[in-house]
Amino acid sequence: MAEHTSSSITIEAAPADVMAVIADFARYPDWTGEVKEAQVLATDEKGRAEQVRLVMDAGAIKDDQTLGYTWTGDHEVSWTLVKSQMLRSLDGSYVLRPAGLSATEVTYRLTVDVKIPMLGMIKRKAEKVIIDRALAGLKKRVESGDAGKGDTDAGDKDAGGKGA
Repeated sequence: MAEHTSSSITIEAAPADVMAVIADFARYPDWTGEVKEAQVLATDEKGRAEQVRLVMDAGAIKDDQTLGYTWTGDHEVSWTLVKSQMLRSLDGSYVLRPAGLSATEVTYRLTVDVKIPMLGMIKRKAEKVIIDRALAGLKKRVESGDAGKGDTDAGDKDAGGKGA
């Protein structure tokens, strides 16, 4: 399953501000079109999510899934499928690179394989829709200025209050 879909966007904010929004799973339903519910199940020693349950509705792909997250420094997070009803595999990542003095280039890479038969072309289209909507939502969320308000408290409450 070497084929993947990726896209990039430039966000007018520092990488740390962008990553703070990406790491705030409790607020995903506020800015992603596909995530209807997010619950942090486990965190690492730094308090970052290691396992997250997501209820997704991405048109052709509706699912209740658990993803495992790996954080590489402060500029990359990747995930892989732990458990799913509809998916055989799901691998993705966000990679952040500074772009000038106050901007960040965000690259989102995604590979999805469903348990039901589906043409590769349709899978790639679904991946593209997920990526484009997520990047647009992320950009809007970060640049709105609301992103930093309550994120730490929400993340701590979510991680601590839901079995982390």
